[in-house]
Amino acid sequence: FTFNCSAQWQHTNAPYNPNESICIAVNGTNIFAGMRGLGLYLSTDDGDNWTAAGLSGYFISSIAVNGSNVFAGDDNNGVFLSTNNGNSWAAVNNGLTNLSISALAISGTNIFAGTYGGVFMSSNYGDSWVAVNTGLTNLNIKTLAISGVNMFAGTNDGVFLSTDNGSNWNSANNGLPQDSIISSITISGNNIFAGYWYYDGRGQIFLSSNNGNNWNAVNNGLTPYNPILTLASYGTNVFAGTGKSHNWTGGGVVLTTNNGNNC
Repeated sequence: FTFNCSAQWQHTNAPYNPNESICIAVNGTNIFAGMRGLGLYLSTDDGDNWTAAGLSGYFISSIAVNGSNVFAGDDNNGVFLSTNNGNSWAAVNNGLTNLSISALAISGTNIFAGTYGGVFMSSNYGDSWVAVNTGLTNLNIKTLAISGVNMFAGTNDGVFLSTDNGSNWNSANNGLPQDSIISSITISGNNIFAGYWYYDGRGQIFLSSNNGNNWNAVNNGLTPYNPILTLASYGTNVFAGTGKSHNWTGGGVVLTTNNGNNC
């Protein structure tokens, strides 16, 4: 007699969207989901029920929450702010010279927006933005992640690190493949994980435990040709969302509990 036990996933009651759910953010009991072409939806009961939360018709690519302030980034129309859980939204784009938002991150009272034209910072809840790109050799920002004073940006040219709120950036690519698209970064304690996506569709995950000074591949259990689309960490658990390979096989969610030694 053998008994196999494995984690199970099930659909919530969110509206069906053949065009994908792009991003999720959690604030207390509120869960926000951004969808391609459907705007935002909100659940207050762990996904059992969802209600429209504004920005219908928009392609919401990123969400960040700071207290009662919810920021949503659109793929073409910049940043929107709601102070009432999505009942109403206002565009907050003053100073943004690129309105294609790929990532949002918050550090204290500073909000950072990653765009196809660099990183921008707002210190007044989006009333105004300033570019913070000194040292970036590639302005196509895919992802942002913040831990303490360290802010990491994933770009089409690898990883960059800033320790001064984006005023200066330095390349942090030692050990990463050349021409690597860093699609996602997540931080678990002292470990930084970077999801890599090569132009031919290959995907890998790399780990640094010294703020990006060195990276090592941690791919045991990953399908080699599934691109890494997103990473998230919860305690010592690190999740990777993967896409289909170049021949349209595989894809899904994988989990490691031992820093990528096994997935």
